[in-house]
Formats: sequence, C-alpha cells, structure tokens
Amino acid sequence: MSNTVIEIKNLSKRYQLGKISTRMLSRDISSALARLTNKVDPNSPLFNNNIKTDTKGGRIWALKDINLNIQQGEILGVIGGNGAGKSTLLKILSRITSPTSGTVKIRGRIASLLEVGTGFHPELTGKENIYLNGAILGMTKEEINQKLEQIIEFSGISSFIDTPVKRYSTGMRVRLAFSVAAHLDPEILLIDEVLAVGDADFQRKCLGKMENISNIGRTILFVSHNMSAIKQLCQKAIVLHNGLIEHENNTVSAVNYYLGKSQNKIVTEYKWDYNNAPGNSSRLKIIGVKIRPTIGDLITVDSGISFSFKCTTTLKNFTLNLGFEILSIDGAMLIHTYYPISDPEKLVPGNYKVIAHLPPHILNKGIYNLNIWYGLSHFENLGVVKEKMRFEVGSAFLDNSTHEAQGILNPVFTFERKYTNCNK
Repeated sequence: MSNTVIEIKNLSKRYQLGKISTRMLSRDISSALARLTNKVDPNSPLFNNNIKTDTKGGRIWALKDINLNIQQGEILGVIGGNGAGKSTLLKILSRITSPTSGTVKIRGRIASLLEVGTGFHPELTGKENIYLNGAILGMTKEEINQKLEQIIEFSGISSFIDTPVKRYSTGMRVRLAFSVAAHLDPEILLIDEVLAVGDADFQRKCLGKMENISNIGRTILFVSHNMSAIKQLCQKAIVLHNGLIEHENNTVSAVNYYLGKSQNKIVTEYKWDYNNAPGNSSRLKIIGVKIRPTIGDLITVDSGISFSFKCTTTLKNFTLNLGFEILSIDGAMLIHTYYPISDPEKLVPGNYKVIAHLPPHILNKGIYNLNIWYGLSHFENLGVVKEKMRFEVGSAFLDNSTHEAQGILNPVFTFERKYTNCNK
C-alpha cells in the first residue's frame, strides 16, 4: 500500500486582476466580454503589463502545473518570496479555494493554521471554540473531552479559556489555534507562517510539538520565511517562484538555493568616500573593509580569512574599540568579537587599520554576512555599517580527500584510536 497521503497533479490556480464589478451595467458587460474573449479589460485600472499574465485579459497564475507527492510522516517545507504561491497552495489543500485545473488527492483528516484566528467565532469563548473546531474536523464530543485539558495546558492561556475570543490578543489566538490544530489528531497539518506572531518560548514549543507529530506518522506542510526553523524541522523542502516549483530537494539544498538566488552580487571589498562614509561626522568615519583569503587567491574552507578594517578619527586619549560579527546567510549569529584599537594614551587623530585573521576550517562553504561597529564602549556607537557585507566561502582545495562537513562550521578534529578489552 502506498504511503503517499497528498498527491498533486498538474495543479494550477488562476486569478483575475482588476475590479470584479464597476457598479455600472454597461462597464460590467464590457469587462465580462473582454475576459471571455481574452482581451484587455478596458475598465481595469489595476492592469499592469509588468505583471506576468497568461493572456492579455488581466489574469495571473498563482500556481502553474504543480506536481508533488507527499509521504506519510513527512515534514515538507514550502519556501519562496511574497506572491510565490505558498499560501494559495495551502488554501487549495484546505479546500478554502478550488483550483482552476488539476487534481489533488488527500488521504486523511486535515487541520490547517493559515491565518490568525481562522475558524474561531469571536463571540464564543476559547473553550467553546475548541469544541467547534473539533466538530468541524469530525470529532465527537467524547474525543474532544479526552484532549481538552492537554489543549488548554499547551496553549498557556488557561486563565482566559472562558473569555470570548474577540477579547484575545493576536498572540493568544495563535497559541490557542495551534494547540487546537495540533492536539485534535489530524493526519495532515498545514501551517502558514503564523507562528512568527508567537513569542520565542511558544515557537520552541510548537517546533517540538510538530516534531512529535511527525514521529507518530502525521504529515506536516510548513510555510515560513524563517530559514532556521525550516532547516530545524523539515527533512525536505520545495522552492516556489511565480507559481512554479523551481527547486525540490533536501532542506539544506533548497534553503541554499533560495537564499543564494536572492543575494545581490557578492563583493569582498567595500570603500567609502569620506563625505559619504558611515560614522560620526566629527569623531570617526569608517572608510574601508576588505575580506580576502589568508592563503591563495580564493576564500575557501581551508584558506583562512583576513578581515581588514579602516577608519579615520579625530579622537585623542580614548579607548576606541572595533567590534564585528559574522552571521549565517539566514541571520544566525556565528562569531562576535571586539578589539581595542590602541591604548587610551596612544590614541591620536589619524587613520587606523586593524586586520583580523580567522583560521582555516572554521566556516564551511556558503554565503555569510559581516557586520562591524566602532565605539568608545558597548553603549556609545561612533560608526556602524548598516548595509549587509557579504562574502562567500568555497569548497576546500588543499585536501580533496577530507570529508566535507554538512553544517555551517567545518573544524578539523584530531582523532586517536584506543582498544579496550572489555572482558578484562
């Protein structure tokens, strides 16, 4: 028996751009005729030739010929830019909207968390909405009663469970909505970004709960712009762009494809004219940053990296500090450090250059961001580069036999073998 729980074939969804009604019969008729004959709607002020449409009738494909099979127990990440078709896909799977063409076969009960408070009646209390959502999912009152205490406890809003939902904050609605969807035993759970509304502690609880759901054979589709959460939770991901699946692979490959595609041209040297340089105009200016390999001509895993920072200052007899941090492409902090440029009594007005050397085999191949800061203390900024400074680390060249690490870091370990006779 097949383990496929969602089977999508040639799925497409088309929307009509512009106004549906002009409130004038003659204009409505002309608009309808234009749509039927695939001509430009003469009454549509929203029609824009820069938007990719299939015809001149002001139509756009939110999804186009999607083919996808999702297995039981799989956690599938769905990533892409705004307007890529992620939410449309989940709405079709939730039966909120119907496709223009194609077929979807679903085996199992679906619970969806697409928008904050979706499915809640504002006049009913939190507890009453739990029963309402359970009934919609086809559960009996006895089944809901068995889960009720777990739902309330997980949501963390037990003090407000008998209060009408219309008085809940956005975060409280998300807490209750996720708790209901996760505990009412759906075979398939659809989640669209709403967890970003919750606080950090609740997000961790949700990610842990979704992992537990998957371990007992449930299937999850997870839409998020949080690449760290996608990589933590999902084994596989798809990248949507303009309604098409551009990439389908393991999560690391899909995230790297999506983030790498969205990056600007990567340069390794940044210079500023004094008048336009970041920093305090009368006390300090940042005039240059250079990122280069310590060994060779290319920055690789085994080349080492040298970071050169230049500034000009009018300060005298101060403790001037340089700080910088290296972040992963999705914003995770990897390295943070700071360094005093000179002893206070030796600081005089002029230009200063600091070079920081990062040893080989610290960063794995990938794209990274660099932030820098100059200040007199941790609380007084004199200069901060606000634009993202990116650099790329390539694959190792010096030892092709070395097994390449799969994570962000790529340290070199030394190993020793020891044999112990356990019978003695």
